[in-house]
Amino acid sequence: MLKPEDLKEIAAKGISEQALEEQLNRFKTGFPYLKIKSVATVGDGIMKLDAAEETSCEEAWNEFLSGGGKVEKFVPASGAASRMFKNLFEFVTAGKEEPTTDFMKSFFAGIENFAFFKALDAACVATYGKGVKALIADGKCVEVVKCLITADGMNYGGMPKGLLQFHKVGDEVHTPLEEHLEEGAQYATDKGKNVNIHFTVSPEHRSAFEALIEEKAPAMEAKWGVKYSVSLSEQKSSTDTVAVTMDNEPYRENGTLLFRPAGHGALIENLNDIDADVVFVKNIDNVVPAGLRADTVKYKKVIGGYLVKVQKQIKKYVEMLRSGKYTIDDLRIMVKFLHDTLNIRNESTKNLDDSELAIYVLGKLNRPIRVCGVVKNDGEPGGGPYIAYNADGTTSPQILESAQFDKSKPESVELIKSGSHFNPVDLVCYIKDVDGNKFDLKKYVDKDTGLISEKSKSGVTIKALELPGLWNGSMSDWNTVFVEVPITTFNPVKTVNDLLRKQHQG
Repeated sequence: MLKPEDLKEIAAKGISEQALEEQLNRFKTGFPYLKIKSVATVGDGIMKLDAAEETSCEEAWNEFLSGGGKVEKFVPASGAASRMFKNLFEFVTAGKEEPTTDFMKSFFAGIENFAFFKALDAACVATYGKGVKALIADGKCVEVVKCLITADGMNYGGMPKGLLQFHKVGDEVHTPLEEHLEEGAQYATDKGKNVNIHFTVSPEHRSAFEALIEEKAPAMEAKWGVKYSVSLSEQKSSTDTVAVTMDNEPYRENGTLLFRPAGHGALIENLNDIDADVVFVKNIDNVVPAGLRADTVKYKKVIGGYLVKVQKQIKKYVEMLRSGKYTIDDLRIMVKFLHDTLNIRNESTKNLDDSELAIYVLGKLNRPIRVCGVVKNDGEPGGGPYIAYNADGTTSPQILESAQFDKSKPESVELIKSGSHFNPVDLVCYIKDVDGNKFDLKKYVDKDTGLISEKSKSGVTIKALELPGLWNGSMSDWNTVFVEVPITTFNPVKTVNDLLRKQHQG
């Protein structure tokens, strides 16, 4: 039962009473598993372009930019890097001075190769009076790690990835934020030499992002001959979700409802506020130094060009349908486009008359579009490309996480295992309709694709609710195309030791 003070609290957060009731009810009903038709593969859901097609797409992208197309990079960057340093936190609390795990042995063996080594060495001298190598020689490995990850030192365990020193570039040290600024200049510079980049950040780190941007942007503008327009936003409090007890009753702390951030799916609200034709979406940690960035730049242009080609064709068909100047043969061509390019299938279309078919095709075409770069699966984590059933009986491409499968069914487990590709959050989106008006992206979310998880709060086990993921259920009702891109475009940093890989060593 909600109390008067509860209503005041949710009103202050921008959450309606109806929305809260829907959240509480969702804990009771849960989320249904998705019905999957098949894994998406090359030739059946995934496009594999040849060299000539890739060149054509790059040319289409350059024409889009030179023709005045408005583009923006959208980078989720609000999460703390604590999981990146999970092994280091465990080492500090293990009570052992010497590293015993392979992970920690690799960390110390390569410690001088980290871009942050010089800063860490200085921090150790300031804190303990000795540098990193001297402390290690004295058997004080724990002190070195503490100096890196704790608030008494560099506090890397409490900072967002975007602000960490990732790469050595000559005499310079670059953060992911700087790498994204450089990337933007290389494939997202508009006709007026402007580079628009948006970072989502947490409130406590916003000022640090602003300071780094102010410090670094001028030199990069001079280097690349561009003008940066960098904007920041925070996850909206109206997207927070209430926590409940294991009995699905609202969980309270000191009599007050507990709300939690609802995962990256909440960022569909932030993306919805972007005013651009095309938006690139990419994770903050998937960056490499400039000398290794050629494939990244090339294939961003390739998938961007493929997107604008698809949008151009959709615009042509939508305008034909609206004008009424089309034949039954034109409709058949449009249905073939739905099948072959957008991979939307519907067996019942053969039962529709011409006017019904035109309405159906128009409804499917006139939606936001995304082209997703997918790479061959070599064991890295990431959502997989599948063909899934929709509520209206159609099937279409979807990016799915393993949590969306019913693992009690052998066929679902086999689907997870048999995926040949995965999506490393490499998206380029067209978010305006054929008339140049922004789509309301919130209307294209599949609300049945959220997630319920268990968390610990003050020693009590509670349930938390995550909204449909940004590139999963939040984009479920978009037109989606999968295009294979090389694995060299995917270089995530999930643990600190990933920075020792050759892709991050310049």
